[in-house]
Amino acid sequence: MVKVLFICMGNICRSPTAEAVFRTRVEEADLVRLIHIDSAGTHDYHIGDAPDARTQRAAKRRGYEMGHLRGRQVEAADFARFDYVLAMDEANLSILLRLRPRDAQSHLGLFLEFAERHSEREVPDPYYGGADGFERVLDMVEDAAGGLLKHIRQQHSV
Repeated sequence: MVKVLFICMGNICRSPTAEAVFRTRVEEADLVRLIHIDSAGTHDYHIGDAPDARTQRAAKRRGYEMGHLRGRQVEAADFARFDYVLAMDEANLSILLRLRPRDAQSHLGLFLEFAERHSEREVPDPYYGGADGFERVLDMVEDAAGGLLKHIRQQHSV
């Protein structure tokens, strides 16, 4: 089984969006038994909280459900549990690099490295912006989710 963990700061906007979108792609490809998906935050601000209401509304308009998700904080043990640990931006990647155990084998990088249409390296945090920011996040995440699934299928023969 291939295990993927998406990371943002609070685990209420970008990483649960990535989790919901990627889960949908995995379900559509009938690979649920082969790919495990989760998300977490680098900070403990929103442990146990549902995703931001604006995130949920934007996702729901595109057919993604995430109301059941709850925020959690990433921990060092996640690097042993997951094959891919993917950050939404450089700031969170930097935190993950410090948290990652020396012997960790997981792929640690930016989620958008798998994007096929977007050249940006980071998924911007929409928290303090307007509704268009949440739509932009979804556009980027949908692109990278497709590229990540393609990568996993090629690299892991699933």
